[in-house]
Amino acid sequence: MSDSPTLPVRGRAARPSGRHRRPVPSQLPPEAPALVLAVLGDASGVAAEVAALIRVDNPQIQVRLAGLGEDGKQLTSELEAAARERPEDAAAAIVVPLLTGPHPAADRLVSTAVAASGVSVTVTDPLGPHPLLAEALHIRLAEKGLARADRMRLLNVSSPVDAVILATVGGEKAAAEAQPTAVLLASRLTLPVLVASLDSGPSVADAAERLRGIGAQRIALSPCVVGPEAPPGLADDAAGAVGAECADVLGAHGLVADLAARAYGSILSAG
Repeated sequence: MSDSPTLPVRGRAARPSGRHRRPVPSQLPPEAPALVLAVLGDASGVAAEVAALIRVDNPQIQVRLAGLGEDGKQLTSELEAAARERPEDAAAAIVVPLLTGPHPAADRLVSTAVAASGVSVTVTDPLGPHPLLAEALHIRLAEKGLARADRMRLLNVSSPVDAVILATVGGEKAAAEAQPTAVLLASRLTLPVLVASLDSGPSVADAAERLRGIGAQRIALSPCVVGPEAPPGLADDAAGAVGAECADVLGAHGLVADLAARAYGSILSAG
């Protein structure tokens, strides 16, 4: 183990192109890096459920979970523990932030925790943008009756809503980086989709005004958040303020777990 702290390496490798292609090899050597899910707040609830889903689908991966809290010390401890179980010259872990996009507070805590651990670590990008994220958002909308569940066979059936606001957290950068996901979701729904931020600009109110300006009367809000990164009720309150209906947050959806495994696998395949 190096005496000097190893700064995180933020890598973006090409993700597997086919949605049915296995994101992680079915067998991994014992020294393979751990997958460490980093989540805002504590390591419970939705985050624990996502970790459990990854373990079930990928028993060959050692999955660890760390709540970032206020200082990231739990993540540091998890990384140090992973390093103790591996050869000194092996990568200890691949950290996957349980976020759909960039988040300044989480990014800062992860960087601080990785540096403090002094071990060999790679930090992946957030889970989005990705077609599977748009699919998960579509499913959450359909579950609330705000979108057709089958866009292929029911193209001639009128949509439950006229437009969708895709809502993010993490500031203006997160909203900007959600644009590709909004385009993918719009293609799935064949409806206008605008991005808004729940904690910055562009605001949900601005997005609703723009959509109503083009004739949309029935608007749905789709929270592009896993859950722990946003205060409970934040999306519902924003939707209510503009007269929109709100889908549930992504939560512990199977596609969220799949995206986390893919992020881990993409780093392995690039190594």
